Amino acid sequence: MKYKWLNRQDNQKLIIFFNGWGMDESVVKHLNPQDYDVIMFYDYNSLNIDLSIINGYAEKYLIAWSMGVMCASLFEIDYHKSTAINGTLKPIDNTFGIPEKIYSLTIKGFNLKSSEQFIQNMFLEKITLPEIKREFENQKTELIALKSYNSNLNFHYDRIIISDSDKIIPTKNQIAFWGVEPNLHSGHCPFFLFKSWSELL
Repeated sequence: MKYKWLNRQDNQKLIIFFNGWGMDESVVKHLNPQDYDVIMFYDYNSLNIDLSIINGYAEKYLIAWSMGVMCASLFEIDYHKSTAINGTLKPIDNTFGIPEKIYSLTIKGFNLKSSEQFIQNMFLEKITLPEIKREFENQKTELIALKSYNSNLNFHYDRIIISDSDKIIPTKNQIAFWGVEPNLHSGHCPFFLFKSWSELL
């Protein structure tokens, strides 16, 4: 697992963002940090990380998106508040996530064209698509690695955000897992509807 500081100004409050599969900061770099430091965890080819890098903050807030919702559950961090966005703790599941057959076919047929199609499918609105600067092979191995992780199903999220038109993790499967109705008109990636990180807390 890798990390990148998106804002580091010695603030007392820290937002920890667990990104989605295959992503980098392109989808969130426009968000205003205000009085929060922000660190992004991404690239789940492995889950090795030195958590001492987030020591010293009075308050820690979690924002997890897509596959990051599962990955965040695997770390023992004391959060002041946590938000799950368009993901579940069973992200590869016929009822509660991406259907297993579709996920397996995605791995089997993964190529540069399908990677670009995935990015297009993340959005409902017409926007200039972000340029994701991740190596193709790195994305593919991450896709495979994610199949081997098992969520901490006891992990608690305080706020659940579900888009009504998610083509990646089907909206109906998110509803089935959380028991929460869609509360955002968007596709899988909703970040361009927001201006600041605090709106997601």
